[in-house]
Amino acid sequence: MPVPNLKKYRSIANRSLQNVLAYRTSYVITFLANSINLLAIYFLWQGIYSGRDIVGGYSWDQMKTYLLVTFLANSVLSWYSETSISGKILDGSVAVDLLKPIDFQSARFAETLGSNLLEGGMSTVLLVLFATFLTGVTFPQSALVYLLFAVSLLGAILVKFGVVYLAALLCFWSTGSMGIVWTRIALTNLLSGALVPLAFFPDWLEKLALFLPFQSIIHTPTMIFLEQADTWESVRLIGLQFFWGIALWIAGKCMWNWAVRQVTIHGG
Repeated sequence: MPVPNLKKYRSIANRSLQNVLAYRTSYVITFLANSINLLAIYFLWQGIYSGRDIVGGYSWDQMKTYLLVTFLANSVLSWYSETSISGKILDGSVAVDLLKPIDFQSARFAETLGSNLLEGGMSTVLLVLFATFLTGVTFPQSALVYLLFAVSLLGAILVKFGVVYLAALLCFWSTGSMGIVWTRIALTNLLSGALVPLAFFPDWLEKLALFLPFQSIIHTPTMIFLEQADTWESVRLIGLQFFWGIALWIAGKCMWNWAVRQVTIHGG
């Protein structure tokens, strides 16, 4: 990608971040809602572990760490991304993007990164504060693990964007987005390990989840952070993340090209 194009996408990301800052009240409410959600999940699992040392191969200390990492991984791509893309399609404003000298998919990815930069940073602060008042949260001792974890989060961003983008493009053939969004959220949360670790699944469902790209969003980063995968296994999992990220990106381009040729845009 030429350097001038990169400048365009940086500008889009910056504008997206400014839009988030312009609606601070909405962001604060979302932040508080996420905090309550994290607390609710924590106390739910605390009740499940009451009187038990190990559940599904996870100790309570490991599960606390798992919940924090899951919350962080989920915060790297928010509701804004999905509603923004589907909204452009449903109200017809996507037609304006067709006239711009930029790639629609790349522009949406830059927009997504910009809008989630603040949320990701604030979620990290929240997790640090949360971990400060918890006992038994396990942190890796090796700097290499943190490096691999950071790279895996980048892979998770790419994969989740690919899934969200493909789901949003289905709005070309729909008059609404809510059903698509909630179906996508349900599948992603279940098969990525966001609801429960994949190790809790029946054997056949665990194998299916590990075969699909969703596991790259939550399962891979948590495996690396909890040091349940050694260095070479972590590298393999990260490689799989980027394989799925690239595959989904290509699938998104193909679906976009097909959609704009065959579908009349609602409202435009």
